[in-house]
Amino acid sequence: MNKVSSLVILGFALLITACKSEIYSQTKKSSTSENLLEKRYKMLLDYPVDSLSMPRSMSVKTNTIKKVPSKDWTSGFFVGNLWQLYRLTGNEAYKNQAHKWTPFSKKESVNNNSHDVGFKVFCSFGEALKVENKQGYKDVIIKGAETLCTRFNPKVGAIRSWDFNKEIWDYPVIIDNMMNLELLFEASKLSGNKKYQDIAIQHANTTLKNQFRADNSCYHVIDYDPTTGAVRKKTTLQGYNDDSVWARGQGWAVYGFTMSYRYTKDPAYLKQAEATAKFFINNKNLPKDGIPYWDFKDPAIPNSPRDVSAATVMASALYELYGYTKNNSYLAFADKIIKSLKSNQYILSDAVKAPFILDHSTGNCPKHDEIDEPIIYADYYFLEALLRKKAL
Repeated sequence: MNKVSSLVILGFALLITACKSEIYSQTKKSSTSENLLEKRYKMLLDYPVDSLSMPRSMSVKTNTIKKVPSKDWTSGFFVGNLWQLYRLTGNEAYKNQAHKWTPFSKKESVNNNSHDVGFKVFCSFGEALKVENKQGYKDVIIKGAETLCTRFNPKVGAIRSWDFNKEIWDYPVIIDNMMNLELLFEASKLSGNKKYQDIAIQHANTTLKNQFRADNSCYHVIDYDPTTGAVRKKTTLQGYNDDSVWARGQGWAVYGFTMSYRYTKDPAYLKQAEATAKFFINNKNLPKDGIPYWDFKDPAIPNSPRDVSAATVMASALYELYGYTKNNSYLAFADKIIKSLKSNQYILSDAVKAPFILDHSTGNCPKHDEIDEPIIYADYYFLEALLRKKAL
């Protein structure tokens, strides 16, 4: 064998060794991440049952958990996480714990002080119903839908979001409100009463007409005249400014219109979901790992907080959107987000003893509230995304 041949063989052997090493390294990283996720999941079982202490977020620096009662808009997510973990793992312990927490959300089905009855009731009882076909769960969902309908104004054609800041707006409708329509659509399916779906469709159509910009990004808040239905102003509460692009709001939009398409098969809903998804995916200010800054137009980028919750909402939405369109770019981007989140950069360390899975979400940056922290709804949509990915 000559010298050149020997060098070629040696080079080839080194290349194979390097490839094997890389594969081993990636496998080891994946295994380590899965082990860490498993540890984090089990911490939800250790959290003491208390109707006034539903975990919402936490400060890792001070090891302080923000706890809320059922009236808080985030209260349904923790028990929803338990139900989803049961479906994901098959471990009966999650279901048993979910049974203890679920009843705490029942009274929110008659609380008409907030449009978030959808989040509070459907993320708890709706998830329970996916596991156990109980009439009691259905009754709570239908009652919640009836309550949500009391906030509907036919002149505006939308459900009122907030009752506060009456000196600023007359009839605010936020993009987040699209998420609560699932409660109405499902209630019509369960009850046979078309009223709930009709109101959901009117709300979706009004949002479709007024909430989006020419580039298919969406405003956070549209304020209406409740007597004429005319748009008074287009503004924000949680974005950087009125014309900025609040990242989680874009996720709510894609998720909400994809879900509305599921129930109605209205092509206009699918078209908008796709358009806003493409705006998000192709945004020049989106980091390479797919986890957005809290607002795409924050002038502090790249020294700006990320929002993992915006990423998990978008990933979950894109898995469903892929199911209707078979557009591989949606599947690839959702997979990219999940791969990024399944890393030590985003999974909380097992040294943090708290009922949360992911770090680095941003709740309300303008109010300096819940910035770069674990937040419960980020975990909820992460688990939902994993279930949807698994179903594919």
